[in-house]
Amino acid sequence: MTRKKNGLRLAAAVVGISALALTGCTQAADSGNEEGGSGDASAPITLGTTDKVTSLDPAGSYDNGSFMVMNQIYPFLLNSEPGSPDPSMSLAESAEFTTPTEYTVKLKPGLKWANDHDLDSKDVKFTFDRQLKIADPNGPSSLLGNVESIEAPDATTVVFKLKVGNDQTFPQVLTSPVGPIVDDEVFPADAVMDDQKIVEAKAFGGQYVIDSYNKNNLISFSANESYQGVLGPAANDKAAIKYYADANNLKLEVQEGKIDVAWRSLTPTDIEDLGKDENLAVHKGPGGELRYIVFNFDSMPYGAKTDDADEAKSLAVRQAAAHLVDREAIAKNVYKDTYTPAYSYVPQGFTGATEPLKDMYGTDGKPDAAKAKKVLEDAGVKTPVRLALQYNPDHYGPNSGDEYALVEKQLEADGLFEVDLKSTEWVTYQKQRVTDYPAYQLGWFPDYSDADNYLSPFFAKENFLSNNYDNPEVDKLISDQRGMVDAAERTKAIEELQTMVAEDLSTLPLLQGAQVAIAGKDVKDVDKTLDASFKFRLGVLSK
Repeated sequence: MTRKKNGLRLAAAVVGISALALTGCTQAADSGNEEGGSGDASAPITLGTTDKVTSLDPAGSYDNGSFMVMNQIYPFLLNSEPGSPDPSMSLAESAEFTTPTEYTVKLKPGLKWANDHDLDSKDVKFTFDRQLKIADPNGPSSLLGNVESIEAPDATTVVFKLKVGNDQTFPQVLTSPVGPIVDDEVFPADAVMDDQKIVEAKAFGGQYVIDSYNKNNLISFSANESYQGVLGPAANDKAAIKYYADANNLKLEVQEGKIDVAWRSLTPTDIEDLGKDENLAVHKGPGGELRYIVFNFDSMPYGAKTDDADEAKSLAVRQAAAHLVDREAIAKNVYKDTYTPAYSYVPQGFTGATEPLKDMYGTDGKPDAAKAKKVLEDAGVKTPVRLALQYNPDHYGPNSGDEYALVEKQLEADGLFEVDLKSTEWVTYQKQRVTDYPAYQLGWFPDYSDADNYLSPFFAKENFLSNNYDNPEVDKLISDQRGMVDAAERTKAIEELQTMVAEDLSTLPLLQGAQVAIAGKDVKDVDKTLDASFKFRLGVLSK
């Protein structure tokens, strides 16, 4: 999940993504699908994935699998064109700061939903008011933390009133998972809507409508003739997403030509193997993915709601874990270097990215058991520390088991930890992680291409993790940096934030990854959608 700046050119955050796009974006030497013009629109496109849909309602989910489908079926005020990370006008005819705290959007006239309802400013106001009202713990409403109120003075005008002026991230927020506009005549104002009811109501305004919906098995789409957004008409008339519980089956079916594209998640070994198939091409795009361990400040060892609560000891436990993890070993042995070690909360390539964890923990980024032992002894922590650690075996790819088996081994190697490692499938995991897990795996796919998207959702007081982390100084600086028009000043604040949260260690970053898709050589324009917007668009593809 990631976006960028738009025709308003909020330059403070644009520079880094250019570097990311240049350094992270590669493609197969013999892609075999970027020549020859447009393909046959009548030929259906089928994409396979191991991702899962939590909810089709934008207020009820904040995960890659759900957002991928939303990108096909819902309209956005601002969206990015294929090949670009920068937001452009989509439903909007114009969008600008009319005062430092007012962001005014003018809609195109005569917009329609696929069910023939009018699509106007009432829908837009309803969409964002609804996100804030529902505030589902698994939803993206935290991205609207700077919104004071929304007004719709006429049918084509929407005014967002902001708490902090000159918010350099707000245009990007409108392209993010909180940005899909919904039909106010269909969706309830105060509750998440059932998927099947959304499908039955044809409450769609994106490039596609859903023809049939078998959740986490098969979704069939057809092109939406009433779509008027920046993406334009879909390059294919029909498309489908097929879901797999096992990556082995995903690999087999792309090899056999039963699906056209395999996207998320194949093992590094599978990717290497499929790259040797003369009928397939491996496509890689810029990687903003971050994989990390989350600590729940209430329930982790010595957490605030445990019987032996002790803030200093709790911090020492997190610091000891940071001293012990060996990111290079995980990247090499588990992922064959398709991931790289992450020593910060902002991936390398983004403006302001630093690597404070490399200096603060271990020795030059390598594990150091002596330092881990000392920090525990100094805090009076008895060893071994018993740590319940949860991971997910399906959502983040089949190598998660190997990844966390190695994390367990690293933490236990010197007798400082005793890890209780367990796994839960994604649909349950996504619900239980907030309440039931003292420490657990998550991965982040950025909502927009700005360092703030790796800071606000994690470390602001009302954060997506709901892990009870609260540092008022961090919270204030996160808020302040969004309004810093001066690029150098904002970059300095982003660098400072990374050091501050590295001291608190509410999460422990492990790896940074890339986007990878495997496609038949008759499939055109896969590389165009593997861009730094991190949105996969079925409407780009043809064959």
